Amino acid sequence: MEIMYILIGCSVLLALVFLCAFFWANKTGQHNDTYTPSVRILFDDETTEEEEER
Repeated sequence: MEIMYILIGCSVLLALVFLCAFFWANKTGQHNDTYTPSVRILFDDETTEEEEER
């Protein structure tokens, strides 16, 4: 039964770590640009001069 208390404590600690990581990501602006990734696939990659010669 003691292992249950340890496992519950570890899971709560892990959940708090993930919650802190989520808030840190929001604070640093990781989720601000939602438009660019959706249209990035529509544009071709720029080719270099070496690839154009082939």
